Amino acid sequence: MHDWNVIITIHERGFRETIRLLEPFGSINRTDYFNVLVMKTDDIELLKETLWREITESPGILNFISRVVPVTDTFTFQNKEEFESRATGIVLQWVSRLAGKRFHVRMHRRGFKRRLSSMDEERLLDDVLLQELETKGTPGKIDFDNPDAVIALETVGQRAGISFWTHAELENYPFLGLVEG
Repeated sequence: MHDWNVIITIHERGFRETIRLLEPFGSINRTDYFNVLVMKTDDIELLKETLWREITESPGILNFISRVVPVTDTFTFQNKEEFESRATGIVLQWVSRLAGKRFHVRMHRRGFKRRLSSMDEERLLDDVLLQELETKGTPGKIDFDNPDAVIALETVGQRAGISFWTHAELENYPFLGLVEG
């Protein structure tokens, strides 16, 4: 599987337009999964800001791009136990940012069918974070309706990427597709 730090899901027949729009920011590759592309970029901030500006000026872009999710940490895994260990280690780095906050983990899994459950992994990581926050005396709360933060967890086969998004970023970057509404 390709090295990537951005996952892109496209709508039917959106491939050409997506490539044209995003190719200036890095190399884009197809995956084995329908309408899922991966990208390696050297400048996530430039990508986010430029894409936000492009969508603001031309909202029709969202007719061919479903989601674009940059990730800050990536890893490969061979089994469920390794996945959970590595994902837990990464999400725990954000405990201080979640102190007293409303949050949830959102996982989009591609591959590893019947070996990983998105719902089970979300729940596990939510519970790990809640427990650590409680231990530190700064309890948090799971909130799907109006979170202060969302941790995005994306998998493509046996490669995973994770990122942390604040409420403001979730509102500013609709292309993330991490909250309803």
